[in-house]
Amino acid sequence: MKVVLCNCPPDVAPGIAHALIDRRLAACVNLVGPVRSVYWWDGAVCDEPEMTLIIKVRGQGIAAMREALIELHPYAVPEIIVLPVEVALSHFPYVEWVRSMRPD
Repeated sequence: MKVVLCNCPPDVAPGIAHALIDRRLAACVNLVGPVRSVYWWDGAVCDEPEMTLIIKVRGQGIAAMREALIELHPYAVPEIIVLPVEVALSHFPYVEWVRSMRPD
């Protein structure tokens, strides 16, 4: 099981979340925000509202989910940060539920 963090514009966040779920590429996507991101891009400081997607995915499904996220995301360089989950310390029934989410 992996947890993926991805910030995106608020107007596209629900569509991305639903696409990942509809394609069975993620077990769950939390939409958090709005958040405010301050960052360097193309030599300038940007200050933008975004939503944070917290995506729970089977470890074996991470590559397909990442490719879909890149395809769906409007940014030239989308933030995709994959975090490992300490399964032994997590609630095992939840981990098993995420693992049970397989593409059709």
